[in-house]
Amino acid sequence: MTKRIAGDGERPRYRLGKVLGAAVSGVLVVALSACGGGSGGGGKTQNGFTQAKQSGGKLTVWVDSTRMPAAQLYQKQHPEVKMDIVSYDGDANGSNYLQTKVSLFNRTGSGWPDVVFSSQNNETSWAVQAGFVAPLNKGLVPQATLDGWATGANLPCTVDGTVYCLRNDLSQTVLWYNAKLMQQWGYQVPTTWEQYQALGEKVAAEHPGYLLGAAGDTFAPEIYLWAGKCGANQITGPKAVTVTTTSEACTKMAKLLDAMLANKTLSASSVFSSDFDKNEPDKILMMPGPAWYGGALFQGTFKTPAGQIGVAPMPQWSGDTSPAVGNVGGGTWLLSAHSKNLKDATAFLTWVTTSDDYQGKLAPGFPAYNAAAKTWLSAQAASGYYANDPSAVLTAAANQVWPGWGYGQFSQESIWAATVTPGMTAGKTITSLLPAWHDAIVNYAKTDGYQVTSK
Repeated sequence: MTKRIAGDGERPRYRLGKVLGAAVSGVLVVALSACGGGSGGGGKTQNGFTQAKQSGGKLTVWVDSTRMPAAQLYQKQHPEVKMDIVSYDGDANGSNYLQTKVSLFNRTGSGWPDVVFSSQNNETSWAVQAGFVAPLNKGLVPQATLDGWATGANLPCTVDGTVYCLRNDLSQTVLWYNAKLMQQWGYQVPTTWEQYQALGEKVAAEHPGYLLGAAGDTFAPEIYLWAGKCGANQITGPKAVTVTTTSEACTKMAKLLDAMLANKTLSASSVFSSDFDKNEPDKILMMPGPAWYGGALFQGTFKTPAGQIGVAPMPQWSGDTSPAVGNVGGGTWLLSAHSKNLKDATAFLTWVTTSDDYQGKLAPGFPAYNAAAKTWLSAQAASGYYANDPSAVLTAAANQVWPGWGYGQFSQESIWAATVTPGMTAGKTITSLLPAWHDAIVNYAKTDGYQVTSK
């Protein structure tokens, strides 16, 4: 059975679920009559938590429209499992719909879904404290299975050593480039940020108007400052954060961005703005960005012809022997601690995050599970769209996401949009805005109840 609940009017989300692959068709769903799940308690303490009395029954799964085919495929392959598949917005754009509903279910003592997909990576920042999520590495999911995820992929799901969710897909950053133009103009793909900036100066002089990136999106800090190891968002505990925005790592990257914005080899527009789409797609020489840029941006939005776009590792600072990349998106699956059907819920959770049938062959995003990622990458390489095989670069980057940038309950994108973006629009440099960014992060974090260490 497929249902729909309020909040499923999914707004456009270019960060998640649109990666290097064909679009997933929408599914028509009907109104929800009631949610599954029941009150916790009455059961035994096992696998690290007090379980609800296991009575079985229908498995209630909440998914967004992009993950709907996954739940439906599982139901088709496992007809013996009775399922209520519920469509909701997936917490898109930080809607907090899931948190709101869980708070209601906690008050009424019923209604919790068994398994939930979220497009956000920070759900554990509230869900653990709310008692909603079950620990997964205490016996529900074998450690041998958990070891199959990319390095650090499940860090957003881990609180004090306990894993409370599983990553669905990754959005690691790489360097996309126009292979045809690079060869035509005799340029080498930069491997360091110093080379990247120097190439910007050369392009500004020899081919004015061409771009090496964009810094106008609210997720720009997740591309550049995260990859540059700027510790603006160091989540050190469930409700603890260390904020540093004026360290050498932060200022060095900010100055690079300022220089390239000044010589106009970085666009100050969002890559999804009508202005960019109308005037700048044909002027992209290269662009640092997440894994999903290949399919969602170049192939989907910009309609860049096949054979032009190549992928290379993110540049690193000269002398830095520990490669680091950023991350812009991804999603998570959560298992309810209130589930009365943990056997079926755990089986579904494991299948939907690791199965080749879905993750390897149908999922639009880069799978967080290594074995499925290999299958998925084979299809991308065989598609003929890219100028080179993206497999090695994307795989390496998946294991290089810098762990010093966490996933707090507050939104870094909202903070950047409210603080840095208006300043850039007014002509201020990013470097000059770093102190204001620091203060805004501190204020947002404190509002959400975080203990803040400010440096």
